[in-house]
Amino acid sequence: MLVPGLNCTGTLFAPQIRAFAGKRTVVVAENRLDDTLEGMAQRLLAAAPERFALGGLSMGGYVALAVMRLAPERVTRLALLDTTARPDTEEASANRRRLIALAEQGRFEEVHPVLWQRLVARERLSDKALEGEVRGMMVDTGAQAFVRQQRAIMARPDARPGLTRIAVPTLVLVGQEDEITPPVTAEEMAGAIPASSLVVVPGCGHLSTMERPDAVNAALAAWLQRS
Repeated sequence: MLVPGLNCTGTLFAPQIRAFAGKRTVVVAENRLDDTLEGMAQRLLAAAPERFALGGLSMGGYVALAVMRLAPERVTRLALLDTTARPDTEEASANRRRLIALAEQGRFEEVHPVLWQRLVARERLSDKALEGEVRGMMVDTGAQAFVRQQRAIMARPDARPGLTRIAVPTLVLVGQEDEITPPVTAEEMAGAIPASSLVVVPGCGHLSTMERPDAVNAALAAWLQRS
C-alpha cells in the first residue's frame, strides 16, 4: 500500500509500480476524499488486505503514521519517505491557509508555481518533463481535494511520542536537498524507531520517488527483503 503526498496521485509512485508490480501487488491509497488523516487512514484500512507493507511520501507519511496508531498489527513493514513526525509549524500553517484561499477563490492554477519551487532539488527546477508530471497530478487532484488535504495536514498531531512503539522494519528515506521535510527530520525519526534504517538520497529534493527512482527503488527492494 503506497500513499501519495499533497496534490499527488499514483503518478508519484509510477517508477516503483513499474519496478515491483511483477513481484508484488501494489495498491495506491485514495487520499482525496477525506479532510482528516484519520479518515484517510480508515479508508486505507478498509481497502487493504489483512496484512500489508505500507509506504507513504510526505502527507502519505502522515497517513502511514496514522495507520500505525490505529492498526499497527496489520502492518508488516513501514516506509516513511520525505516526511516528518513533527506537527505543522504556525508559519507552515499560515502558508497553507494562503494556498487554500487561492484554491477557494478559483485561482488553483496559481498554487503550482508556489509549491514547485520547493518540491524538487534546485537542479531539477528547469526539468519541464518532471514539472509537467507534477502539474498533471495537481490537476487530477483538483482544488476541493487540495483544500481537504491541506486541512488534514494542518491538524496533524505530533507523532514523535509514538515512534518508539513502531516495531516493524522501517525505512526512513529523504532527499538530501529536501527543503520541506529536510534530512534532520528523517534523522529524528530514524533515531526514535527501533528497527529503522536511514537512507539519504544525494541530488534529490522532496519528490524522491520521481526525482531519483533508481535510488528509491533500491532502498525499497532492500526494505522489502528485511526480516
